[in-house]
Parts: sequence; C-alpha cells; structure tokens
Amino acid sequence: MLTALCNNRIQVAAVMLFAVGFTTLLVHKNLLKKIIGLNIMDTAANLFLASIGYIRGRTAPILPEQGIVDASRYVNPLPAGLVLTSIVVSVATTAVMLTFSIRLYRRYHTLNIDEIYAITEKEQEEEP
Repeated sequence: MLTALCNNRIQVAAVMLFAVGFTTLLVHKNLLKKIIGLNIMDTAANLFLASIGYIRGRTAPILPEQGIVDASRYVNPLPAGLVLTSIVVSVATTAVMLTFSIRLYRRYHTLNIDEIYAITEKEQEEEP
C-alpha cells in the first residue's frame, strides 16, 4: 500500500489539492475565495490528467524517429490535449466569474454571499 502511494505521489498530491479547493469552495462565503478554490480544483484536475498521461522513458509522438513504428515507444497525446483545452476553459471561466464578481460588488458593495442574499431578500420585500 505504501509503495503504491510512493509510486503515485503526484496523483495523491493532485487529489489532496482538489480536496483543498473543494473545501475552500464549500466553507468560505466570499466570492473571491470561492473563485480561488475553483481554480485550485481546476489545477488539481490538470495535474492529475498530466501525471496519468506521462510515462517515463517514452517520447512524444510529434516527429517520430526514422524506423520507429512501435506505438509502445510513445506517450498518448490525448491527456496533453485535454489539459491544454482545460486550461483555456479555466481561464475563460475565471474571467467570467471575476466579471460577475465585479458587477455584484458594484451593486451590493460586498462579496459575501450571505449579505448579498439578505440584501436581495430585503429588496424583494420592499417591492409591491
């Protein structure tokens, strides 16, 4: 059991990072802290995918050497492509979340979810 953890230490670190991000997402009421937690979770998922796709001693199948036709000499390029796509989606999602946070702060002068909810409840009660 211990040797399996030592051999998969990067995957274990990725799972621990994901747990930290998920805990941050659940515990904190501040929207910026929630965005940071979600970014930690994204990074952990990317680390996990990249660590699974890497195989020691193999090369990338970009320009194969002359005469090597054995597929077992190359790593699978799919995890790297998934990680690159995930990074682009993470950046776009973070930009949208930060934009909405700025808009919320300008309207309610706070980023605390409970306070925003209380203000919206009060506004709805005041409307006829």
